[in-house]
This record gives sequence, C-alpha cells and structure tokens, in this order.
Amino acid sequence: QVQFVESGGGFVQPGGSLRLSCAGSGVTKGYYDIGWFRQAPGKEPEGLLCFSAGDGRTAYVESVKGRFTLSQDSANNTVYLQMNNLRAEDPAIYFCATTLRRYSCGPAGSLDSATYRGHGTQVIVSS
Repeated sequence: QVQFVESGGGFVQPGGSLRLSCAGSGVTKGYYDIGWFRQAPGKEPEGLLCFSAGDGRTAYVESVKGRFTLSQDSANNTVYLQMNNLRAEDPAIYFCATTLRRYSCGPAGSLDSATYRGHGTQVIVSS
C-alpha cells in the first residue's frame, strides 16, 4: 500500500524559506515519477514539479522555477521540497504524489495526475 506523509509546513514571512518533507512507504523512490502539488482554499490542485524516473530529471512549472528545488534521500525513502523566496501567492496545502508509472510528467512540468498522494502540510506566508 502506497502511503506518503508530508511535514515541514508552517508560517513564514514573505521572502522566507521552508523545506518540506515527503516520507514514502510502499513505493521505491526513484523508480516511479514523483510530483509535488499544492492546493489553496477554493482552488484546484496545482502541479509544481515532476521528477521523471525515466531520465532522472526534474521539471518545474514557471511559477516556482528558480525558487523551489526537489531533492531525494533514497536511503530514507524521502523527498524534499526546498522553497525559497516565498511569496504571498504561495500559501496552500502542499502534498506529494506518484502515479506509480514512468513517463507521466506533463510538458508544463507537473505530474499528470496525483493518483497516490499524502494529506499534505500547510504553508502560510504572511507578514
């Protein structure tokens, strides 16, 4: 059974940084595509990035490119999302997901679906 548990969210001022963690079980990190998403109140989930297990590359959507970075710790089956220069438009519930497939990263830089996902961790950006 695939399970993800996210942590690391919290309150930060504009321009600040947070590092989110996504601990997985039931799935081997690096073998399937992995993505991070966020969902703000009243809005649809928004894909942020996609790690392609097929070629080992990570693609980012334009809104987070240069500010957010994915990293992985295979020994602990955990992926991290380093978020820098947080902005007023970044507050949301952030969650990780997988499709249990390869080649499921879309052209815009997000995973094509959040088939298996965690509950998420909340990020608040406010002065």
